[in-house]
Amino acid sequence: MTLSLTDTLSGEREPFEPTGDAVLLYVCGLTVSDEPHLGHARLWAQADILHRWLAHEGYDVRHVENVTDVNEKITARIGEREEWKEEADVAREYTNEVLSGMRGLNLERAEVYPKVSEHVPEIIDLVETLVDDGYAYESNGSVYFDVTTFPEYGKLSNQDLEEMESQGEPDERAEKRNAGDFALWKAGGVSETAVEEHSKHNHEDHPSGQTWASPWGEGRPGWHIECSAMSMTHLGDHLDIHMGGQDLVFPHHENEIAQSEAATGEEFAGHWLHVGFMQAGEEKMSSSLGNFFTVSDALREYGPNVLRTFYASAEYRSQQAYTEETIAEAQRRWERLERAYETAVAHADDADAGAKVEDSAFRDTLATARTEFVAAMNDDLNAREAMAELLGVASAVNRHVEEHDQYDYRALADAIEFFEEFGEGVFGLQFGEATDGNVELAEDLAELVLDLRENERESGNYERADDLRDTLEALGVDVEDSDDGPTFRFD
Repeated sequence: MTLSLTDTLSGEREPFEPTGDAVLLYVCGLTVSDEPHLGHARLWAQADILHRWLAHEGYDVRHVENVTDVNEKITARIGEREEWKEEADVAREYTNEVLSGMRGLNLERAEVYPKVSEHVPEIIDLVETLVDDGYAYESNGSVYFDVTTFPEYGKLSNQDLEEMESQGEPDERAEKRNAGDFALWKAGGVSETAVEEHSKHNHEDHPSGQTWASPWGEGRPGWHIECSAMSMTHLGDHLDIHMGGQDLVFPHHENEIAQSEAATGEEFAGHWLHVGFMQAGEEKMSSSLGNFFTVSDALREYGPNVLRTFYASAEYRSQQAYTEETIAEAQRRWERLERAYETAVAHADDADAGAKVEDSAFRDTLATARTEFVAAMNDDLNAREAMAELLGVASAVNRHVEEHDQYDYRALADAIEFFEEFGEGVFGLQFGEATDGNVELAEDLAELVLDLRENERESGNYERADDLRDTLEALGVDVEDSDDGPTFRFD
């Protein structure tokens, strides 16, 4: 069975067929205006499972995930801390939080994490192409995409141009030819109205954010054009898979399609995958609603294995509920998997494990589980069903050792391989104890981070010092301060 994926554009389950030797995967990353929470991390985890499964199936994966570090929400936070004097200061803080959370969750590294601020020349070039080709127009120093020039506009989100309401501030709406037109380049800096809308405190002088010179005057890039420019820069004009949250279908991804395909004349993405919301109570988990649990706090409380088990327990397209009950169930499942893995290792290395002992039922269970795991993952990445097969193997291990005085070594070895190939390799779980060499390396790295923390404290950068301590604790390093200096231990 080959991999099939549900494409948002067609609404159908379709066979996955990459166009080249490598799979070109672009994931719409986070706007770094606040701490990342478990809703954001759901997209990360599902993209990581996709990445890992493609690699398992023999594909070379070129995974790019952007960082939106130019945005009015970021600008609105200037001045909240003494050290946040510019937009880039805020963005740097939360970009570090994002990358720390990704590493804490044991995600495979993307090929690159491009930032908007690094790609303004490419953005301007793309906007110029659209203007020159008649798809966009300048108005008072801003540039807008004319949706009427792209006949297929609305094909992803099923929007009707005639029924669309104009978006943006009053001045912006007055500048546009059509209600559905969207900004590719915005004249000047962030408006006072936008700052007030997103600000959490009062500004004496409203910050306007960074601006760049362009053929239309000083300004800032529009949101949608950023992802088109970054993906084209690093992956080319056509993507195999474009992935993001369901809330990005419209307007963000709809506008990406229009501007990208207008500029290149090519299909922008072969498959559009959208990950469902994380629910907190009756509402979507959201920074703006304040109903979120940060990734750093969740890692400290539960650890990466429980969180990875939690994310793998629901299909990516469905909404997932974060409650005390669902996270407790994930914790029980992880502990069950961990105990079964340790049991398999211990009994495979026991003198009572025999080369001629054969438990045919155990072996049949393993063979069936392998077939079913692969089938589930190829069936639109059905991680929930695949996780059930992993838990079934855990039950089979426990049943085997409980019912036998001598153990089937080959079956136990196959079970260990199953946990490592699929639990670790596909779901990103981490079984087993670290080797002495890894412990020594971890100790050296922890000491290095503590030295950096002490330097920050001596320089008066207490918040940065606290962030370094929080990062260590998120990774399972318990730090204790004393009169003789800090000490640490691994949880």
